[in-house]
Amino acid sequence: MSELVLALQDLVKDFDGKRAVDNISFSLRRGEILGLLGPNGAGKTTTMRMIMDIIAPDAGRIEVLGRPFSEALKDRIGYLPEERGLYRKLKVLDTLLFFGELKGMKAAAARERGRMLLKQFQLDGYAEKKVEELSKGMAQKLQFITTILHDPELLILDEPFSGLDPLNIELVKDIILSRRREGMTIIYSTHLMEYAEKTVDSLVMIDKGRKVLDGTLAAVKAEYGQKFVTVQYEGDARFVASLPYVRSWRDSGREMEVELADLSKREQLLRDLLGRVAVGGFQVSEPSLQNIFIRKVQEGAGA
Repeated sequence: MSELVLALQDLVKDFDGKRAVDNISFSLRRGEILGLLGPNGAGKTTTMRMIMDIIAPDAGRIEVLGRPFSEALKDRIGYLPEERGLYRKLKVLDTLLFFGELKGMKAAAARERGRMLLKQFQLDGYAEKKVEELSKGMAQKLQFITTILHDPELLILDEPFSGLDPLNIELVKDIILSRRREGMTIIYSTHLMEYAEKTVDSLVMIDKGRKVLDGTLAAVKAEYGQKFVTVQYEGDARFVASLPYVRSWRDSGREMEVELADLSKREQLLRDLLGRVAVGGFQVSEPSLQNIFIRKVQEGAGA
C-alpha cells in the first residue's frame, strides 16, 4: 500500500451562511495525479485553500505529507493559486531567484534550475525582461515555473490551464505528466474534463460543494459500462436526442457521444442515422468524463 500524501476527512466550510464545501473526504497516494473536477463555483478553490491552510475549515480534518499542515511543510509543497501574483517590476530571472530562495534554495541552484525551466517553457529569451513586459500567457507560464522551481514533493495546482492557449495547455499537460513519472504527487483542479481525462489516475468530482464522484479513472468509467457510441457525421442530428432508446446525447457539431439504454440498440441507431445524416465514423466507446460529469450534475439537480 503506497503512502498517503494527502487525506481530507469530512471537510465543511461556510461563508455568510452559505455552504461552500459540504462534508468532503478524499485521499491521494504518493506518485499519483488526482483531478479535482467541477464547474466554476463548485468549491474546488475553497478546498485547495483549506489544504494550504489559507482558510480554516469549519469542521473536518486535513493531513498533508502524513501530518497536519504546518509552516515546516511549505518548502515541500508547490502551490499555484487560482489568482496569480507576480511582482511586475521584477525581471523574470530575478523573480525565480526570489521565489526559489523563499523555498530554501541557494541562489546558484535557483538560477541554474530557473534557466533550465525557462528554456523548457520557451521563455529563455525573456530572462532579463520585466514581468510587466510579458503577455498574459507568458506570465502564466512563469507563475507555473515558480511553483515547480524547488522540485516539491506535493504539487497543488488550482486551474493550471487557465489563461493558456491550446499549444501551451499541451505543454503544461506534458510537464505535469513528466513530473508524475519522476515521482511527484499532484492534485489539480479544473473544469476542463478533456484535459483531466488525459492525465489523472484518480478523480473527485464536486458540484455545489458536494462530492458527486470519487475513484480511479478506470473504475469511474467502468461504472458506466460500455453503452456509449461516438459518431462523426455531417448534417442535422438533433433528432437523436428524442430517440426512445437514447439515454443521453452530447453533440459537438460534427461529432456526438450517444449513451444508449442498451448497447444492443447500436445497430438501430446506425440505421436511424444513415437515413438522416452522412456518417463518417461510428464506434462503441467508453464514456467521456464530460458526459459522466453532466450526468452526475443532472442527477443531483433532480434529487
